[in-house]
Amino acid sequence: MVRWSANRDGTLHYALSFPMPTIRDASPADLPALTEIYNHYIVHTPITFDIVPYTVEQRREWFDDHGPQGKYRLLVAEGAGQVVGYATTSPWRPKAAYGTTVESTVYCRNDACGRGIGSALYTALFEAIRNEDVHMIVAGATMPNAATVALHERLGFRQVGVFSAVGRKFDAFWDVAWFQRPLRI
Repeated sequence: MVRWSANRDGTLHYALSFPMPTIRDASPADLPALTEIYNHYIVHTPITFDIVPYTVEQRREWFDDHGPQGKYRLLVAEGAGQVVGYATTSPWRPKAAYGTTVESTVYCRNDACGRGIGSALYTALFEAIRNEDVHMIVAGATMPNAATVALHERLGFRQVGVFSAVGRKFDAFWDVAWFQRPLRI
C-alpha cells in the first residue's frame, strides 16, 4: 500500500506501508515455506554457512527440536496467508552448564525484508520464553551485515566479539560477529 503525504512546503512524498503479519507458533504445515526461506539464504548469501539446500524431509528434525512450549521455540510471521519469516531459539552449546543460554536466529522471506518483521518476530519470541529457565540469548551474524547488526542492537543485544575468517563460502572467508543480551532487560 502507498501512503502519500505533503511536507510543509507542499512537496509530496510517499511511504510504502505493509500490514504487520500475524505471529504464531509454527505448525508442521509451515515446514515447506520455512525450508524455502532458509534455502534462499543458503543459495544466494553467506548469511548461513550451510552450502547445500535442504529438502523438507531433511528439515523435519530441526523443526521437531522446537515446540509450542519450553525454551526452544519456533515462531512464524504470516501475512496474506503466507509465511514471510520465522525466528527460533535453540540450544547454544551441548554442555549442561550452557543450559540457561539459547541461540536465537531470525530469517525473513527475501521480499519481506526491511518491514519490521524481524523485530516483531524477535520481540514475540523473547516474550514467549520470558518465563523459561533462560538467562542469556546469543546470536551470531556473518559479516558484513549492517541490517542484522542494527536489528540486534535495536533489540538490546551488544556485540561481544568477532571470529575472523571462520567460514568459507562462495570462495571467500567470512567473519562472524557474536551478540548477546540477557532475556530479561
